Amino acid sequence: MQRRGLKSLALAVVAFAFAASARAEDCGDSEEGFTAWLDSFKHVAIINGVSPEVVDSALATATFDRSILAHDRGQRGWQGNFAAFAAAHITPGRIKQGKMMLLAYAEPLERIEQRYGVPGPVLVAIWGLETDFGADLGKYPTFSALATLAYDCRRGNIYRAELVDAMMIVQRGLLTPEEMRGAWAGELGQTQFMPSAYLKYGVSSNGGRGVDLMRNSADALASTANFLQQKGWKREARWDPGDPNFAALLEWNAAEVYARTIAQFADRLAESD
Repeated sequence: MQRRGLKSLALAVVAFAFAASARAEDCGDSEEGFTAWLDSFKHVAIINGVSPEVVDSALATATFDRSILAHDRGQRGWQGNFAAFAAAHITPGRIKQGKMMLLAYAEPLERIEQRYGVPGPVLVAIWGLETDFGADLGKYPTFSALATLAYDCRRGNIYRAELVDAMMIVQRGLLTPEEMRGAWAGELGQTQFMPSAYLKYGVSSNGGRGVDLMRNSADALASTANFLQQKGWKREARWDPGDPNFAALLEWNAAEVYARTIAQFADRLAESD
């Protein structure tokens, strides 16, 4: 899923103040200085409403991971040829499994579409492309990934905001730090939400108070539909390039190659056998 910027004025002000007062060694692309930076950032999190206990537990095992920076600087897969990208990701096996998931989750998908207006094939297409229908949530410890990117000089302020939001997930009792493993840039769950999006768009599929985007597939699908609805999804409209709902897919991921692949995969899933 597309990684977003700062989500609140309060956090933006604190992040700006933190950055403005920082010395050169308060950001970097190596392990040197990381531990001292992380200790100083704990005060930023506390100022932004995270309890000291949660800060300590969330960051207790956070480490600098150079492989994270290698991923961040090597994103080229979504800039290539659409036909090649789509062919590599919309495989016969994935289409078959996607149609099986449409049947297996027919009841919650119908309930989700009634509430948010997003059809099942679109949600299942995103689910399949993001994590192979929940089979591959990612292996990176979230707090190490986010702390590494927050320390990096390249886009530190964006990830400092996400790092605080990740701690808020723990503070709200939604996940423990140990449970928070996902993609290299901090995305979590079966459809890969950044922590800020997890907090803002995460919903329970049955209307309950709790939300679990890691283990509960229906919650992940409902939350994805909630995101798309809030980004302008129009009920009963199409989603291919040029259609009213393609703009919402670009909100999910701003790379046109990826958004077009979601649309094409959804088309294939919507076809009758």
